[in-house]
Amino acid sequence: MFFFLSYLSFSSSFDFCKDSEKRNPSENLGQVLFGERISSSPYKFPFNRTGTCIKVCVKSYDTANDDQEKKLAFLRKGIRLNYQHHWIIDNMPVIWCHNTGDGTKYCTPGFPIGCFIAKSGESKHACLIHPEFNKSHIYFLFNHVDITIAYHEDSGRNGGFARLVSARLEPQSYKHSGEGRLACNGPPMEIPEEHTEKFNVTYTYSVQFEVSLTSLFFFFKFSSIMNSFVIILFLSGMVAIIILRTLHRDIIRYNEMSSSVSKNDFGWKLLHGDVFRPPRNRMLLSVFLGQGTQVLIMTFITLLLACLGFLSPSNRGALMTCAVVLWVLLGTPAGYVSARMYKTLKGVKWKTNFLLTALLCPGVVFADLFFMNVILWVEGSSAAISFGTLIGILAMWCGISVPLTFVGAYFGAKKKFRVPVCTNQIPRHIPRQSFFTKPPFGIMIGGILPFGCVFIQLFLILNSIWSHQMYFMFGFLFLVFIILLITCSEAAVLLCYFYLCAEDYHWWWRAFFTSSFTAVYLLIYTVHYFFAKLQITGTASAILYFGYTMVMVLIFFLFTGNHRMTSCVSHSLKRLGDNNVISIN
Repeated sequence: MFFFLSYLSFSSSFDFCKDSEKRNPSENLGQVLFGERISSSPYKFPFNRTGTCIKVCVKSYDTANDDQEKKLAFLRKGIRLNYQHHWIIDNMPVIWCHNTGDGTKYCTPGFPIGCFIAKSGESKHACLIHPEFNKSHIYFLFNHVDITIAYHEDSGRNGGFARLVSARLEPQSYKHSGEGRLACNGPPMEIPEEHTEKFNVTYTYSVQFEVSLTSLFFFFKFSSIMNSFVIILFLSGMVAIIILRTLHRDIIRYNEMSSSVSKNDFGWKLLHGDVFRPPRNRMLLSVFLGQGTQVLIMTFITLLLACLGFLSPSNRGALMTCAVVLWVLLGTPAGYVSARMYKTLKGVKWKTNFLLTALLCPGVVFADLFFMNVILWVEGSSAAISFGTLIGILAMWCGISVPLTFVGAYFGAKKKFRVPVCTNQIPRHIPRQSFFTKPPFGIMIGGILPFGCVFIQLFLILNSIWSHQMYFMFGFLFLVFIILLITCSEAAVLLCYFYLCAEDYHWWWRAFFTSSFTAVYLLIYTVHYFFAKLQITGTASAILYFGYTMVMVLIFFLFTGNHRMTSCVSHSLKRLGDNNVISIN
């Protein structure tokens, strides 16, 4: 059995070793959106066979040759900008682990093509961990890699088999004296800023195999899962206990009232004629609920398929492809929920409602992605999406999603949710509210609990996206997703009940923002992650990070806000209602 290393997001502008039988595997939509361009490499080696200082290719550079001079100049530029290699083997990223300045070990799936020492003698990037690189105004090229492949043996099946567990490497810089006697030691491969002599660069590698003890790894993973699970149960249980204790106390108090006293109702019982009064900006609320329904169903089905093993992490891009296709096909539920809610709130412009549902939030996401892609085009990145792919995505949106949204809106506009009580013509006066019953306090408190359920998984997901680490705990992520929805609903019901007890019937937007405010905490956490965990330099890279982060925050805002607030609050009122005062189905 042979292992084949592949380049991920390979740029042909760099003069590295190329495979004579170059193979470019077909890319799905998810890989295109993530900017993954896979190309085969000439690094090939048989399983469990150690190799030392094996030559891959030799590159020659002569200042008299304009083409070679341009390639060398581009190589210097890549080293100066800290360009990274990204390799995969058997669909698993090859990682590079090194010690940082504070003594901690940092692992990344990419490794630099070289490092640079400035004219002032200041070491840049990877040169900081190589004290032997001490010449100023010199580029050092990593032309050798020491590859270590860890595998797990299982001798219980048909004579045994081996499964790849991890692949890591250590980049080195060696100036090989001659092709006949390669010795991977000695002085580093130096490339001066200005040179006049012809020189060669020999690329080599060494490979070794080792048996991995995976039990310890899975023990730590299991410990992390159990820790997160305990936090989730605690938060969800706390919210449920508060709801049950509050409702139980109020029900006992109302049941103990005599009939004469019950005529002087107070609290939420006074609001039966105003509780279904349409809110301000009902059009926008209906659009958010429709789009939230679309994103919620898409997320649920995608995570369910991933949990069942249909979307394996080894199948690169499958998760994103599935999510995009589902979003396109789920335009009908979005249009139906939006139009029916808008009809319930006594809206009459259902065509405008349909257009906003089909174009508003998707348009914001598409404009953001297009702007990010323009930056990638300007920077000359291989991760940029081609113009044809953008046209294809636009065609899927306008040709499939928009018509399906119209179908849902057409049927939804003919129905409305049943309102069991009539709304008073004159709005009731709302008493002066205390600090704790005002919207800002309740909304900020309501968003903390759902965020507490997901922040551990959020860290792992951000590592998967921005540090190219493989995420595979989809079963636990699906469980976290379900409990997140339960916690959002519980928090919305609890806080809306407190608002109604304070005789404040403006609960529609507050119910939405109570759980969707979790997206604000998500944004704050991503800002902290950017400064504390990532080593991103350059204005363009920072804009890309926050641009894609805003897309994630918007999606999180929509599906956490859409927690069926009407059914949750109606269910709560039904539990509390007196049959003579209010009865809500």
